[in-house]
Order: sequence, then structure tokens, then C-alpha cells
Amino acid sequence: MPPIIYRLARPVLARFWLLKRGLTMGIRGVVLDKDRQVLLVRHTYTPGWTFPGGGVEIGETAEEALGRELVEEANIEIIGRPALHGMFHQPHFSRRDHVLVYVIRDFTWGGAPKPNREIAECRFFPVDALPADTSNGARRRLREILDGAPAAAGW
Repeated sequence: MPPIIYRLARPVLARFWLLKRGLTMGIRGVVLDKDRQVLLVRHTYTPGWTFPGGGVEIGETAEEALGRELVEEANIEIIGRPALHGMFHQPHFSRRDHVLVYVIRDFTWGGAPKPNREIAECRFFPVDALPADTSNGARRRLREILDGAPAAAGW
């Protein structure tokens, strides 16, 4: 599906999907390298930069979903077990949407994937020089993880 059609159809499909499902669970991966850089992605259907991630599918564990999404969106292979940072309510999509946030410090990166219909760009940024349009939720999670700021309940 071309990106423009995907962007236009997504809100309609999302509302239909919500009628068919209850609680939704998503995952995000905060991938940090040894040089204090964080991996961010820019989606084709929403503005700004955020952490890679997506939905947990039926029959899939959160960690399996995390591994799948990191490969699909960012060409990242997790080594070992990721650390769960927390669970956050994300009402932008649905009042029943929750996101598990994992911290990944041990990984391999096969280089930035080519842009596709979902991911426009994928890059590492120094944590003290994030793009101006980095999502507020991503900024909050980084302050919690790196600076010890109190964790908020919402995204």
C-alpha cells in the first residue's frame, strides 16, 4: 500500500480494529550503544522521531514482539535478554492502549535499513543531541532511564 493511502486508511482501520478488540499492548525498544547514543526511527505515517516498536500479536510474547519489531524496523538483533523499564498508558491511539518499554544495551546492528512504507528513516543520535521533533514520550523515557527521573504513568 502506498504511504499516502496507508496514512489515510490507518485512522479508519484503527477505529474498526478497536471495536473488535479490548486492551491493546505494544512494545518499544530503547536501544542504547556504548557511546551514549540512542536509536530512533521516523515513521511514514506520524511526525517526529521515536523508539522502534509496535504491537504484540496474538500468541506472541512481549519479548518476541520486541525482537521481531527491532529486526523489521531497525535491523537490530538483541543479544541476551532486554531489561523491562516499565509499562505506560498510551491514550493517543486508544484509552485501552499500553506500551511496555524495554532497554537494550547488548545488540548487533546490521546498518540502517532501506526506507519502506512504514519506516522513513532509522539512525543513532547522541542522547544529548536529539532531533528537535523527537516525541515527548521518548524524551521522558530517556530522562527516566538515563537520569533517574521518576517514571510517569503515561506515555
